[in-house]
Amino acid sequence: MKTLIISPTYNESKNIKSLVEQVLGPNPNFHLLVVDDNSPDGTAAKVRDLQKMYPTLYLEERPGKMGLGTAYIFGFKWALKNDYEAIVQMDADLSHDPKDVPILVGQLAENDLVIGSRYINGVSVVNWPISRLILSYGANMYSQIVTGMPINDGTGGFKAWRSSLLKQIDFNKIRSQGYSFQIEMNFRAWRKDARIKEEPIIFHDRTIGESKMSKSIMYEAIWMVWRLRIWKIFGWN
Repeated sequence: MKTLIISPTYNESKNIKSLVEQVLGPNPNFHLLVVDDNSPDGTAAKVRDLQKMYPTLYLEERPGKMGLGTAYIFGFKWALKNDYEAIVQMDADLSHDPKDVPILVGQLAENDLVIGSRYINGVSVVNWPISRLILSYGANMYSQIVTGMPINDGTGGFKAWRSSLLKQIDFNKIRSQGYSFQIEMNFRAWRKDARIKEEPIIFHDRTIGESKMSKSIMYEAIWMVWRLRIWKIFGWN
């Protein structure tokens, strides 16, 4: 399958070289799109240098920090415009293991959406403080109970999509970011009767750079799941 990995960036200059090397080095047939939100640390400049060595590395620069959800929507539209069959979401901080990318893509042979799941076989998270783990695990249980989605890791951001499924989703209706963006996209896929599989992964918390998590992202997720429940009750898409 013609495969594109999308990785949004904001101040990831310390991680980007390693990400590119680990994703494209072993997988020269894969393509990687970096969507950079005008990182002040020079992330985009590093990507441009790396493009000299990696012909399947692409860069799209946006004028400012516009949010994770809009970055992925931008990447999805870019992928569909360029006729990719498999589209992978992946964080740039190496919390998602590049070795897992071919595994997720391979599972698309029989599925429409494959989620790299931290919670399908117990808890598979490394280097998180217990408070962060409780918050994440609780958020997933909360979203599962409220929306009814049979997904254990609804907030995870490591996913592989079939383009045929993404074409069915109206991106113009999506407004959420962060945790809630992941939940909303899963919900919309589930409502389309997509074949969804959770593939176990080990999540390694970033060791370089700073987390982009904020209170506003958490609050948005709390309210979004109730919005999705209402959409489900009234049969809205």
